[in-house]
Amino acid sequence: MQVASMHFVARSGQKLADQRLQENLKKLATKFVSARAKAITELDDFEATRDEAVRIRNETLANLDGWLSLFEESATARGTVVLYAETPQQAAQLVADIAKHHDVKTAIKSKSMVSEEMALNSVLERNGVKVRETDLGEYILQINNNEPPSHIIAPVVHKDKAEVADLFALNHGTPRKTDIQELTREAREVLRPQFLSADMGITGGNFVIAETGSVAIVTNEGNEGMCTIVPRVHVAVTGIEKVIPNLNALATLLRLLPRSATGQSISNYVSLLTGVRAPGELDGPEFNYVILLDGGRSSLLGTEFQEMMRCIKCGACMNHCPVYQKIGGHAYGWVYPGPMGSVLTPSYIGIENAIDLPQAATLCGECHVVCPVKIPLPELLRKLREKQTERGLRPWRERVFLRMWAWLSVRPVLYHTVTRMASRALRFMSYTVQGAAMGPQVRHLRMAGGWTEHRTMPAPSGKTFKELYAQRAK
Repeated sequence: MQVASMHFVARSGQKLADQRLQENLKKLATKFVSARAKAITELDDFEATRDEAVRIRNETLANLDGWLSLFEESATARGTVVLYAETPQQAAQLVADIAKHHDVKTAIKSKSMVSEEMALNSVLERNGVKVRETDLGEYILQINNNEPPSHIIAPVVHKDKAEVADLFALNHGTPRKTDIQELTREAREVLRPQFLSADMGITGGNFVIAETGSVAIVTNEGNEGMCTIVPRVHVAVTGIEKVIPNLNALATLLRLLPRSATGQSISNYVSLLTGVRAPGELDGPEFNYVILLDGGRSSLLGTEFQEMMRCIKCGACMNHCPVYQKIGGHAYGWVYPGPMGSVLTPSYIGIENAIDLPQAATLCGECHVVCPVKIPLPELLRKLREKQTERGLRPWRERVFLRMWAWLSVRPVLYHTVTRMASRALRFMSYTVQGAAMGPQVRHLRMAGGWTEHRTMPAPSGKTFKELYAQRAK
C-alpha cells in the first residue's frame, strides 16, 4: 500500500467536506461505540480481564524471541513451514516464491492488514497469480479499483448501501439490487466458484499460539474457513508481535477482542489452524506456511514505545476517536488509521514520513480508556510530538512559540503578568450575539486562524484564574 501520510492535512480537509462520508461515518457511534458499551457490561470482571490481557501481552513481549522459537518448533512438528521476513517487501516475495514453487495460478484471500503492509495483491498479480479478496468489505473495495480499506475491522464503513449496489451492478453485470440479503447472496454466488477452484488460500492471523503451533483467526463471515480448508496450499501472514503463550491466553484475549471491535460477545467464527491435513482427514491444506513479519516491530522493543506492541488490532481506539469519526481512515494515508495508526505509522515507516499523524489527535484520552490492553496512546502521541520538535520536523513558527511558552512558564511573575494582559485583551476583542447562550465570544484570532476560522470560542472573563480564585476565596 502506497504511503501518503504526508498529505494528511489536505486529505482531512477533503474528507470533512464530503457530506456523504460524514453521514456514513455516523455508523461508528450508532453501531460500534454503543455496542461496545453494552457488551463489556456482560463481563463481571472486565477490568480484571483487561489486566490479565496486559500481563499476557507484556509477558510475551519481554521474551519475544523465546516465544517465537517455541511457536516455530511446535508448528514445524505439525508440518507447518515457518518463515521470517524483515521487511514487507521480503514477506510479499516469500508468498510469491511459495506460489511459484507450487505452480499456483489463483489465490483466495481473507482480510489481513499485514498483507496491506506488504502490498501483497499487486506483488502476486505481477507474478502471474490472480488474487480474489473474499471478505465482503475487502471484495467491495477490490472491485472498486483496488481501493484501500478505511478501517481495520470494517474496511468499507465509509460506503453506504447505494454505493455498494452501484458497484455490484457495474461489476457483475446484474440488475441493481438494494436489499442487503440480495446483495450478500449475489456476492456469495460470485465468490463460491473461486473458493472451490483456487490453488492457494491466504489469511492473516489474529494470534499465533506458541504451545500448539496454531494460528488463530477471528471473523464474522466464515470466508477464512473456505480459504484454509479447500485450497491445497495455505499461507498465513502476520506480525511477530502476535505470538501468545497458550490456549488459556487466547481464551482471555477472545473475551476482549470482539467486544472491543464490534460489540459482539464473540465473533461468529474462531478458527484454530494447526499444521497440514493429516492422513484420513477430509479437508485442510496439503502445504501450510506461516510468514512472520518484523516490518519495524522489533525496533519498538526495549523503547518507550514497546507498549504499542500490545495492540490486538480491535479498532476500538479509532471507533471512539473524535478525529477519526470525522475524517475516516483514508486521510491517514497508510494501513493503520486512527490513534493506533498515528503511533504505528511513524514507528514503522519513519516519523519524517508521517509528520502530521502525531498531531492528528485531541489527546482527549478516550482511546486509552477503551483500549482493551490499556495502551497509553495519548502519552505515546505526546512522546512522538516531542521527538518531532527535537528533530526540528515541525514548522519553525510552532517551535518558536513552544520555546517562548516554555521560557515564560518557568517565570511565574512574568507568566502571571502576560496571562493577565492576554485575558483582558481577549475580553476586549469579544462580541456578544443577541440571545446567544454562550455569552460573549471571540470570532477571530490572528496567528490562530486555523482554529478560529471554523469556530467561535467563549471569551474569557477578563481575569486570570488566580484572580477569579482569589475572589471566590473572599
